[in-house]
Amino acid sequence: MGIQHKAISRKQYSSEFKREAVRLVTEGGLSIAQVARDLGLNDNLVSRWKKEAEHNGERAFPGQGYPQDEELARLRRENEVLRQEREILKKAISIFSQVGP
Repeated sequence: MGIQHKAISRKQYSSEFKREAVRLVTEGGLSIAQVARDLGLNDNLVSRWKKEAEHNGERAFPGQGYPQDEELARLRRENEVLRQEREILKKAISIFSQVGP
């Protein structure tokens, strides 16, 4: 009864995907935990990317990544914008519904 080892394949993310995740934290005003949840990542991974970007600037994330990661990142960015727009509209409807004729 030996121990069987599974080959663990590590996901690879494109430089653009990593930069966008970091941008959501640094410029988007979102927490690391929120960005990680939205992108389906571990908090520690986003935190590590943020530190690498702060330390290396434009030289951070020199890897190649995969084209589907870029499409996924674009769709997730678009999804986040749509969520924010929806929240704004909900607040506007609430405000306008309280105002009488």
